[in-house]
Amino acid sequence: MITAAAPVRIGRTDLFAPRLGLGTAVLGNFQQAISDEDALAVIGRALANGIRYLDTAPLYGHGLAEQRVGRAITQVPRDELIISTKVGRLLREGAPPDDSQFHDGVPFYQDVPSAGPVWDFSYDGVRRSVEESLDRMGVDRVDVLHLHDPDNHLAQASSAGCRALRDLRAEGMVQAIGAGMNNSAPLAELVRACDLDVLLLAGRYTLLDQTSMNDLLPLCQERGVSVVVGGVFNSGILVNPTSGAQFNYVPADNEVLAKASAIQSVCSRYGVPLAAAAVQFPLAHPSVCTVLIGPRTVEELDMDLSLFDVEIPPQLWADLRRDGLLSDDVPTPQ
Repeated sequence: MITAAAPVRIGRTDLFAPRLGLGTAVLGNFQQAISDEDALAVIGRALANGIRYLDTAPLYGHGLAEQRVGRAITQVPRDELIISTKVGRLLREGAPPDDSQFHDGVPFYQDVPSAGPVWDFSYDGVRRSVEESLDRMGVDRVDVLHLHDPDNHLAQASSAGCRALRDLRAEGMVQAIGAGMNNSAPLAELVRACDLDVLLLAGRYTLLDQTSMNDLLPLCQERGVSVVVGGVFNSGILVNPTSGAQFNYVPADNEVLAKASAIQSVCSRYGVPLAAAAVQFPLAHPSVCTVLIGPRTVEELDMDLSLFDVEIPPQLWADLRRDGLLSDDVPTPQ
């Protein structure tokens, strides 16, 4: 079972990551508000099932996710956990709306506190962000710290931001430093510019989208940088690729929907749920240390965990290659 697999070293650090972790964006009211009680129930169930890697960020629910993580982990010894959070946005009252956090005029995060995110990858801004995250979670340290979505702020993130991360690592405030984004090309730039240990790559190394094989993943192998993969279901289309399914947090276009449906057809020949193939696929790559799941409910969590127990015959992957749905150079589970 994946959750029982031996942990994998993160980069060249002394930190070892479990193969499965819990992402908390949806627990910060992403696209739908949920109660504190329901969010805490999901985290509690994950902890009870042995999940010890929790990824969060100030952006997620404008602090809600970090607060909920902090409340949920009080009964677990801190040394048993790996907590990752992110920097690059400070939560401030009166923050102007960020267009990147809206679709068709609707904010991605629902029913959130009034303090909104303000971009800041400066040296002091990064350090303030960490202090505020520690306060929200009620912990004295985090294990992994990522620059969060610096796509349009690469100059500052790769200079002052990276310097702040390196100093925090040297001071022992964090053990591993990295960056988390949805796009592989700017992550590759940061790998070249900064001394990073790990990346969080969301949605760009999945059963549907392996564009990161073109630039990022070979570079990570070359430099010994680990990769945590999020967004393995590509916003849900790799669970149920029907009309209206989302890809990249918005409705999928016909081409993407057709490819996802074709992958599902191959899985169906072998009685394998599409979601099981999606969640197991990324771990075959030698640079990938951890896959994050992001359930909204306890029932979704239980379903996600069960997907790791599904046996997938090698011929399924061979059929995907034969049908042109996977490239020959993409590693697949054995």
